Parts: sequence; C-alpha cells; structure tokens
Amino acid sequence: MASSSKALVEFIGSLDKDSYVSLLSKLIGESKFVQNNPPELIPQEDLIVKHVLESLRPYSTETGGGPLVINHVAYHSGRGNLIVEYPGSVPGKILSFVGMHMDVVTANPDDWEFDPFSLSIDGDKLRGRGTTDCLGHVALVTELMKTLGQTKPALKSTVVAVFIASEENSSIPGVGVDMLVKDKLLDKLKSGPLYWIDTADKQPCVGTGGMIPWKLHFTGKLFHSGLAHKAINAMELAMEGLKEIQARFYRDFPPHPQEKVYGFATPSTMKPTQWSYPAGGINQIPGECTVCGDVRLTPFYDVKEVITKLQEYVDDINSNIEKLETRGPVSKYVLPDENLRGRLTISFDEASAGVACNLDSPGFHVLCKATEEVVGHVKPYSITGTLPLIRDLKDEGFDVQTSGYGLMATYHAKNEYCLLTDMCQGFDVFVRIISQLEEQD
Repeated sequence: MASSSKALVEFIGSLDKDSYVSLLSKLIGESKFVQNNPPELIPQEDLIVKHVLESLRPYSTETGGGPLVINHVAYHSGRGNLIVEYPGSVPGKILSFVGMHMDVVTANPDDWEFDPFSLSIDGDKLRGRGTTDCLGHVALVTELMKTLGQTKPALKSTVVAVFIASEENSSIPGVGVDMLVKDKLLDKLKSGPLYWIDTADKQPCVGTGGMIPWKLHFTGKLFHSGLAHKAINAMELAMEGLKEIQARFYRDFPPHPQEKVYGFATPSTMKPTQWSYPAGGINQIPGECTVCGDVRLTPFYDVKEVITKLQEYVDDINSNIEKLETRGPVSKYVLPDENLRGRLTISFDEASAGVACNLDSPGFHVLCKATEEVVGHVKPYSITGTLPLIRDLKDEGFDVQTSGYGLMATYHAKNEYCLLTDMCQGFDVFVRIISQLEEQD
C-alpha cells in the first residue's frame, strides 16, 4: 500500500464497535415491521431510514454539521430509499456502495432459538433477523458514511451510499433501486465502481445465476389400476417425459468453460422441485399431474434461448410420444382405439438472467487487493443463486462488483446471525477500497 494510501487508512480509522452494535440493535428492533412477503407483510423501510438519518444528519449539510449530502427518495408511502454522498474534489471521480436493503425475509419466532426481532449477542455473534441479510450491512455502511462525515478526509473521489427498499420481494413494483435508476438518480455512479454489498463470507462474488421457473403439466387417461392397459399413466409420462427433457437440456447446455474462470460451484441445472396431482384412490391410475421446478443458468447462456429450447423439447416429445420410454409391458402413452394421446404442456413464470462481473475492472482489482490485505486471502466465487437487480444495473452500464460480510450459512435461515469481527473486517475493506482508488487517475 502506498504511504499516502496507508496514511488515509489510518486517518479514517476502524469501525467503532459500540456505535455499530448500538445502531444494529435499533435496526433489528424494527425487523418485524420490515418483513417482505406481500400481501400479508409489506415492509415499512422508513422505520430503518429513521435510524440511519439519526446517525448521519448531525454530519450533513442539512444541519450544517458536516459535508454529507442526504436524499430521501420514496415512491410508496413509508417505503423510502436513501442516497448519502460524501463529496470529493475531482468531478466525475466516484465510487459507490449500493444494495444495502432495508427489508428482510420473514421469520417465525416459534422456530427460532432466540427472538428474531431483537438483537442478542453471544460472544462474537450478533443474532437476529437481518444481521447477515441485510440490516447488518445497512448499519455497517451507515457507520462508514458517519465516520467520513466525522473525520472529513480530503478525498478526490466522491463516495456514495445507496440504501434501498424492496429487495427481498418484487411483487410490488416501482419501490426500490429500479425506480432510482429509471429516474436517473444513480447515473453519475456509472463513472466509477459500484460495490453491491449484499453477499456473504467476505470474498468477492463475481458471478450469479439466472432463474427460469417452469411448470410441466402431463395429461393421460385416468382408469382403474387393475386395468392398466386402458389407462395412460400421467405419473409415468411425467417421469419419462421429464427425464428426456433433462437429458436434452444437459446436452444443449453443458458446463461452460467460463464457469471455471469465475469459480461457479455448479454448472447450469434443470430439476424438479414440486409435484402435484388430483386426489384419488390408490387403485386409480392418475390422468394428470403437474411437476414444477427451475432452471438455474450460468450467465454464459441466454435465458430466452433456453426457454425456446424447452418449448421445442416439449413439442417434439408430443409429436413423437410413441417413442418415449415406457414402464412395463402395458405401459403406454397412446390408446389408438380411443384416439387418445398423452400430452405435455410447459409454461414459465418470470425469468431473470445471471451476471458475470467484469474481472478486468479496476474496481474488481481494488476489491481483491483490499480483501487480501484485510482478510489474509482472496478467493472470488460464483453461485447460481439469483441477484436480478445487479443484472439490471450491469445492463444499464454500471460497473457492478459484489461483496458482503455476513455468513452464507445463515442467509434466509432460522437463527440468523453475523460475526462482529467479520463486520469490522468489512469496514476495513471499504476504507482500503476508498484509499486505493484515491491513488488511481
């Protein structure tokens, strides 16, 4: 690290643990009211905004107490976003921390070993809903911006934090970062790296997957199980039909060479996750059933092409249903005497594409260097979990890089927690990112 960069790190300092835990306690205390599962649970993110503003307003232009420029933007009542800016001296030189969302997934207190809606501390563990995803990061970046407001380092770079609403569920549109982008409130962030702070385990996450939810409906002919030759067994049709579709999928979308470069844990997959059929007696061969599942697609394949291919598979199987493998001597999918043929139909819910971060970006190299200095090693990774919002940002021209300092093992899980030492390291990584980017033209 250059001497001036090192001096800046020392000038800004480390995370104030007491201040962080105090703020996080207030945020977790609101987590019950920011659960996102409409229509029953509609989060009120302004409850979180209130505490963030209480921390930052004393160091803002609004009160005259500091340089922070704060913009509270709400598109739905009680559901605000917050943009906080620490101005630098060089026009167009900028970096941003984005994606710290102020909603959480649901939690049932009866299933937890401790109260999910109040912060509890067990040694290094900070426990409660949102500690890892993502109120822990909301508090962390708030503390970063507060520290900049207090210490007032002379930076060339403008540092922007964007706290967002409505990340966990998109069934109510027009609430969060999508609207901020639409209204061009984030356009100037395109001039520098945008760090999306909503992953885990202290390492750069450089790739995510796309998701295609699908539903296959299989139609046969219901009949008595003692007269199997007069039936078309929809369950057998489903098992063999799905097997054939999966085989074709893995033939057409095999592991991609770039998956190794990005460190994806798995290649693209297509698999069933739900099975349903009309109720009936055990002595009835079902005449219909439905299988649902998803495709998880690495970002090196096109979502629209996969959807087209899946429809082609179904159409071809329907046209050649006689060639589909059967199960036993009287198993069949055609009853010529009755002019009946088994049939498959496929439908899709809303699909999303994955993202591959730019590994040549200066922002990525700075993140890796900062991570190595603080954590002791750097190992970027990729998963086929989905973060559709960052794909949208990348498509809009933002240089998106991602990281996070919670624990993947407790993401969306019962008994969620994060580690205070990890959050301290996250703060140190942020400060080093700022200091290293100061050295770049």
